[in-house]
Amino acid sequence: MPHTIDTAPEGPDAATEEGWVELGSGDELRRLLGEPWPIVIEKVHDRLTDLDLDIIARSPFCLLATSDSRGNCDVSPRGDAPGFTHVVDPGTLALPDRPGNRRGDSFHNMLDNPHAGLLYLVPGGTEVLRVNGRTRVLTDAPFFEAMTLKGQRPTLALVLEIDEIYLHCPASLRRSGLWDPQSWPTP
Repeated sequence: MPHTIDTAPEGPDAATEEGWVELGSGDELRRLLGEPWPIVIEKVHDRLTDLDLDIIARSPFCLLATSDSRGNCDVSPRGDAPGFTHVVDPGTLALPDRPGNRRGDSFHNMLDNPHAGLLYLVPGGTEVLRVNGRTRVLTDAPFFEAMTLKGQRPTLALVLEIDEIYLHCPASLRRSGLWDPQSWPTP
């Protein structure tokens, strides 16, 4: 079941693109950005650390990024009480599916392409935890009981086998003022 409707034009018209200079290669990108600091590369890991587990336990919210086999992307919010993500083991996470809009965009994508990313936030915190890996969609497992909420056992769960975990620098949260009520627009 397709979840996107392709009605967008192919791209901006020529008048809009006047003066645009498009990046041409990964080599050109590396020249513009420079080499990453070694500490940035060294902090990538593939098993949950105590700090990662603490962030996941305090997080009531994450974003789930998926794409189908053609590269059409979807980012879906996932949330529940802090700690809603079930830690199966140091290399595996499970997220229960809660009743929602029934579109199932992320699940359709995962059936086509198992690669996905999770981005965890803790309200008021400075941590941004990125977890990338390969997913499976389960209809049952022994840990489903642990994900039961208000008597509702999940019908589905997303299981992510971790390939990489990365704790982002908090600069984007500071710059955005995300947790600062004075920076929020007036409703």
